Amino acid sequence: MIERTVAVLAGGLSHEREVSLRSGRRLAAALRGAGVDVREWDVDGALVAELRRDRPDAVAIALHGGEGENGSVQAVLELLGIPFVGTPAPACRRAWDKPTAKAELARSGIDTPDWVALPHTTFRALGAQTVLDAMVDRLGLPLMLKPDQGGSALGAQVVAARSELPAAMVSCLAYADSVLAEQFVTGTEVAVTVVDDSDEPRALPPVEIEVRDGVYDYTARYTPGTATFHCPARLDTETLARLEETALAAHRLLGLRDVSRTDAVVDRDGRVQVLEVNVSPGLTETSLLPTAVRAAGMNLGELYAALIERAISRGSFR
Repeated sequence: MIERTVAVLAGGLSHEREVSLRSGRRLAAALRGAGVDVREWDVDGALVAELRRDRPDAVAIALHGGEGENGSVQAVLELLGIPFVGTPAPACRRAWDKPTAKAELARSGIDTPDWVALPHTTFRALGAQTVLDAMVDRLGLPLMLKPDQGGSALGAQVVAARSELPAAMVSCLAYADSVLAEQFVTGTEVAVTVVDDSDEPRALPPVEIEVRDGVYDYTARYTPGTATFHCPARLDTETLARLEETALAAHRLLGLRDVSRTDAVVDRDGRVQVLEVNVSPGLTETSLLPTAVRAAGMNLGELYAALIERAISRGSFR
């Protein structure tokens, strides 16, 4: 392989900064193991000047939340003409905004839990309690309340009673300006990684998530021992195939590129219900993408090295 210089972007100023730094360190180590010359950059106001002064052959994005997933950093890289591993800026924006992504999925016939998204100004202008009551009347209980943007389950809560709604709403609004309320679906929680390391996108083995306390929240995601992963998921062959087909359909529909992760629940009727789609999946020691990569008999560093080569081959164009 031609020796490449790759900048791994991590950190930043989002609520997911610490997780991003862990992802960045793990990705950098994996790439070095694959023979890639890696620079680790904590993203700040000096990024553009640094990229111009010390231009890498390509960029690998390990940012989570904020500018790393909403298309902002991707748009800057496109402006500078620097190839990068990941989804183009416009598609990042679609996937980042959960109500927009869910609406596109639903229009295409992909199942996703029924939902409503409302900004905090609506609760203030029309009366929080009356709006919350209408929400429950429409969607029922329990509900999953989460910020309409962001990841790592920050601010997300399961609400089982009306009395819990105000506090859950306040928690969501600490991380975003709008609340996404969706019907809480019980079943088997699964994540499916899609990679573009060949002519066509392909799905890696689905990862089943078994959480000790029942909810895959921030603590369960990043505290070793609180969740157990089964890969491939303990589901029948037909359901596994349906999961992979759904993740591939979501990847294509939203215009994602190189790598994505679709989070879903297989409900009691065997339906695949998509919760959200991520353009910058976690790469920490407890993350789901590395688990799927291992189950597929692959090496994380070699996979990303191949994605880097593909990024360089297509150049800086969208």
